[in-house]
Amino acid sequence: MKKFMAMYMAPAATIAEMMKATPEQMKAGMDDWMKWSDAHKKEIVELGAPLGKTKRVTNSGMADTKNEITGYTIVQGDSFDTVAKIFKGHPHLSMPGATIDILECIDMSAMVPA
Repeated sequence: MKKFMAMYMAPAATIAEMMKATPEQMKAGMDDWMKWSDAHKKEIVELGAPLGKTKRVTNSGMADTKNEITGYTIVQGDSFDTVAKIFKGHPHLSMPGATIDILECIDMSAMVPA
């Protein structure tokens, strides 16, 4: 099976609103995530985690930067289409402007001669 990384994306304004949620709202959101993860435990390789601030490194140096990446999950499946179906109705998508980008993790061992 192939591995894929799902990157959870959301606009900064949406994240700022989410941070104002009550403890009850946060628990309800986490309960939805746990229901999703329980339903897909066979496909989930690593549940992942929320992500924090970003630092960009270039040949010129380092700088704080912003992006819309809010977290990640690593899953496995036979194809992009199979994996994409896992995320249909995902709780992350209930946030305004939220998306999930799915990237295939390339198996480098298949490219390196033995």
